[in-house]
Amino acid sequence: MSETVSARGNDESDFVTRVPLPPPQLDALSRDIVDLKRKLNAIVLAHNYQVPEIQDVADFVGDSLGLSQQAAKTKAEVIVFCGVHFMAETAKILNPGKIVLLPDKDAGCSLEESCPAEKLRALQATNPNFYTVTYINCSAEVKALSDVICTSGNAVKIVNASPPGRDLLFVPDENLGAWVMEQTGRKMTLWQGNCYAHVEFTHAGVMRARREFPDAPLVAHPECTRAVRLLAGEVCSTEKMVDYCKRSPAPAFLIATEAGMIHRLRKECPGKRFIPVPVAQCRCNECKFMKMNTLEKIYDCMARLSPRVELSREIMEGARRPIERMLAISSQPLANAG
Repeated sequence: MSETVSARGNDESDFVTRVPLPPPQLDALSRDIVDLKRKLNAIVLAHNYQVPEIQDVADFVGDSLGLSQQAAKTKAEVIVFCGVHFMAETAKILNPGKIVLLPDKDAGCSLEESCPAEKLRALQATNPNFYTVTYINCSAEVKALSDVICTSGNAVKIVNASPPGRDLLFVPDENLGAWVMEQTGRKMTLWQGNCYAHVEFTHAGVMRARREFPDAPLVAHPECTRAVRLLAGEVCSTEKMVDYCKRSPAPAFLIATEAGMIHRLRKECPGKRFIPVPVAQCRCNECKFMKMNTLEKIYDCMARLSPRVELSREIMEGARRPIERMLAISSQPLANAG
């Protein structure tokens, strides 16, 4: 088991995280990564769930939609993707001629694993009228079978823009899909998959935190179960969590998403307090896959230009179309989204 330490130094801690590198080593390694970025013409993209030291060295930190948009427009020759495998694949699909590096090649995703391409293909064959809306947390092969991709930040907009005469199939997150149905009124067939980390949040855990912080609104990710979403003052993507917490006059918030999000919230909302909703085994909740990346692995993958994400041309071409459809719809004003 990893050592733990207060995430706030000597202050009262809301959660614990891994022991950081000693400051001299951290500073030296960060400088080495900056030097390699300049030498390689590289960009480091980091998901909001990455450890603080990775977020601090990244060129862009965001949710899946923001990272996809950054990957689509970057002029860098090397993309270092600090996230999980499907995210790095998305960057490769949008940049087939560039080098895309994933610091730990084994950083996977329970949602991606829940939806094998052959099983999706079999379900699609049962209804030729299916229009497949696919959450970005899936493999490139599954994206290639899809009509349009979505993220938690734009799923409502994507579903509202979907053809009205088609039967919508939403894969692979059943909790996000159920929330989108609540928001849009569109009936959808939901794939039975979930994010193992987000379903660990429970009604009991929220109420335990609420007893200690009765005035703190709950901000929950839509991958959480309905029992948790019903208690939330706001259900939204990680990017929209930042906006909500900035705008809200509340001095403290309960946060029901992966604990890495707390670092960015604290940086962008100084003076406010963010309390992770506890889960059964811990006062916070971490995705084991997201935490496989480290600063040392970033340096090593840049120094060796490996491990690289490689995909066949056929898969990239098939997956690119629904991703570009998502990006086009996301760039439209809401009123034009259908």
